Amino acid sequence: MLLYKKIHQPESRRYKVQTMPKRFKTIALVGKYENATPEESHLTDLADFLRQRGYVVLIAHNTANLLGIGDHATAGLIEIGERADLVIVLGGDGTILSIARALAGYTVPLLGVNQGRLGFLTDVSQDRMFDTLAKVLDGEFEEEDRLLLDTSIVRQEKTIFSACALNDVVVSKGASGRVIEFGVRIDGEFVYSQRSDGLVIATPTGSTAYALSAGGPILHPSLEAFVLVPICAHTLTARPIVVNSQAVVELELTHADDARVHFDGQRHCDIRMGDLVRITRAPSPVRLLHPRHYSYYRTLREKLYWGKKL
Repeated sequence: MLLYKKIHQPESRRYKVQTMPKRFKTIALVGKYENATPEESHLTDLADFLRQRGYVVLIAHNTANLLGIGDHATAGLIEIGERADLVIVLGGDGTILSIARALAGYTVPLLGVNQGRLGFLTDVSQDRMFDTLAKVLDGEFEEEDRLLLDTSIVRQEKTIFSACALNDVVVSKGASGRVIEFGVRIDGEFVYSQRSDGLVIATPTGSTAYALSAGGPILHPSLEAFVLVPICAHTLTARPIVVNSQAVVELELTHADDARVHFDGQRHCDIRMGDLVRITRAPSPVRLLHPRHYSYYRTLREKLYWGKKL
């Protein structure tokens, strides 16, 4: 593997070359599809950096088309899932959520460069991108699996829609704004009926997103569990429940003028009375790479401003 030690940046990029064994051979780059310009993306700079180090670089079709990139090889997400040894995602947490769902079932790991606001999942800072990635590519990284949720929507005993989610599945009221009523079963056993604005079913990854805002607990990513969090329930006794990741959660809609199921806040499906929403753990997790010495608790401190004066 060609290792380049950066000497000067950004006016020029000159690298000292060394030889080391290479774990990754083909690296795919995916950028956020909206609100990005070629000047802001830094994606072509990163592609050049990787090619100089001897890697095969693929850029996602949608990203290349949006940014007007024509001098690098491009590929669809299916081809990326089949060919790439690593996917570097430039964007915010929303971008990596989208790519994680698209590549669900493939074993390719994801590494996020933060160009968004929070950066719970994209933990490589843009201003230190080249230095950090050089170390990661030399083997200085930590790897972890994050569980996914599989969801099927069943109507009259037929599956009409299915999707996966890395953060959460949210069953909620629709455009009318009226509360919905539903019953919840876990592993076939009736648990409760509820009248509320909805229910968040979140993975440990998603426990710091909508579920946290709705009053749910923070689950460490290593936990084999997910959490059910009511949204504005019409009873003070409604509380979050943490269940084993092998559990089967079923929600049956018993009354609603209109209702909807959201997946990571990016996809959705309208549902109606009598529909059954079945949620299970997906068979394959999402693999994430972090720079060496990554700390989940440090991320919480920084992103949630723990211990800081506001």
